[in-house]
Amino acid sequence: MELRQLKTFQMVGKLLSFNRAAEALNYAQSTISFQIRALEEEFGVPLFDRLGKRVILTEAGQVLMRYSQKMLDIEEETLSEVAGRAQPQGSLSLRIPQSLATYYLPSILSRFHAQYPKVSFDINSCAYHSLEYELKSGVTDVAFLLAESIGARDLKFEVLGIQSLVVVAKPGHPLAGQRTMVIHDFEGEAVILPKHDCSYRMLFEQILTEERVKTASFIEMNTIEAIKQCVMKGIGVALMPEISVRREIHEKRLVVLPWTDEMLETAILMIWHKDKWISPLLQVFMEAAREEITMQSGFKAASAPGGCATGPD
Repeated sequence: MELRQLKTFQMVGKLLSFNRAAEALNYAQSTISFQIRALEEEFGVPLFDRLGKRVILTEAGQVLMRYSQKMLDIEEETLSEVAGRAQPQGSLSLRIPQSLATYYLPSILSRFHAQYPKVSFDINSCAYHSLEYELKSGVTDVAFLLAESIGARDLKFEVLGIQSLVVVAKPGHPLAGQRTMVIHDFEGEAVILPKHDCSYRMLFEQILTEERVKTASFIEMNTIEAIKQCVMKGIGVALMPEISVRREIHEKRLVVLPWTDEMLETAILMIWHKDKWISPLLQVFMEAAREEITMQSGFKAASAPGGCATGPD
């Protein structure tokens, strides 16, 4: 497997055409076909399905697209660092919950982009169950999580802040008129939860299960905005990071329910694999994230949950 083969594979994978890839790379089509066939023979699996004149990536091809991009990014970053280019290039891959991406990531990227405008980003929502594998494999460089800790021994983490959690409802909701409420007050309620906003929602579901609280329904949604709109329409109640509903609460379009029984906050974690090479670009990005999130959340490392701001070595 050679880098030139991976570059050819990437071009075919992006254009989904051997002819167009040959034109883009100024190769003969036979050269493109030979390099792809060599990769398929080396891996022992087809990377493309041929459908007449069209090609589509196989499942193995989709996996190789992610890994080959990382390898080519490392090549680009290495050339930039060794050659001392004025504008370093490369790519960083992040996993981050939607609420953090919406309310913290823009300021982090703005700060980083001003220094490294030619660096690309691949940013995906949080995927808690596959996080360890993605960080270990190198597909993801660094991840952020809304959780108290991360138990995987191969991962290191740093607490960057504390995020308040609130249960919100439409103004006039019956529970909003109570002075206090307990977990059993969720009995018979429709509960709306973010599908990809990390582990706090799993903890909430666990509490409901342990207390044998039967909600009317669980509604999972992909976007924070969709959840807010549904709650404002009176469809149900939602557990959400306070920062994501701060404006709606201030404008009285949502109200905070007086639930005080269980967890009402979670830590903001920055996570990476213990054996990960922290490249200069990644180091600068992590420092920007550390400073921006810590500053915006008013967090001090000494106040981290359990008195520890860094994960296991």
